[in-house]
Amino acid sequence: MIGRLQGLIILKQPDQILVDVNGVGYEVEISFNSYCQLPETNQSACVHTHLIVRDDAHLLFGFASLDERALFRLLIKINGVGPKLALAILSGMEAPALATCVQNQDVATMVKIPGVGKKTAERLVMELRDKMGAWQGDSRPAGTVPVVSPMTATASAQEEAESALINLGYKPVQATKAVAAAVNERPDGASADLIRLALKGML
Repeated sequence: MIGRLQGLIILKQPDQILVDVNGVGYEVEISFNSYCQLPETNQSACVHTHLIVRDDAHLLFGFASLDERALFRLLIKINGVGPKLALAILSGMEAPALATCVQNQDVATMVKIPGVGKKTAERLVMELRDKMGAWQGDSRPAGTVPVVSPMTATASAQEEAESALINLGYKPVQATKAVAAAVNERPDGASADLIRLALKGML
């Protein structure tokens, strides 16, 4: 089991990073929340990981905090929730918000996440209620969170935000509308800011 990587981030996308560890590049799938917390490219980072071995692939999933990884491991134990859907859930909703949904049995909010249907949401609420005690909920970044230089919400930033939302499973029309609303709210926002606002606006 590969439990942690310490190395240089040489590629960073909203759903995947490439970490160089002593000359070996590891492709790691991440949630959008981890994307926001991890350092930028060409910076060193510590990424907590979970390895899933299949007949046709070895899949490595990474997290900016131990708590997010713990929550991911809780999610994939639930019937019908695979690692891809678990990442989608962690991308569409921050961990404390997910805990609140579970506590309040808020199925209506959870079904807004791509890939989560009503039955899956109901199962999540029912099964996580008994397991959330194992999750501390005190999310601490594994790497230093960098100071991100401001970027004007240019067409490039908007396109990047829309592309990221589509990669997370949202329909193009939803992504365009949500990003446009985010730009209205924060005209000078960087692409990561626009994605975060857009996600909140869709929940």
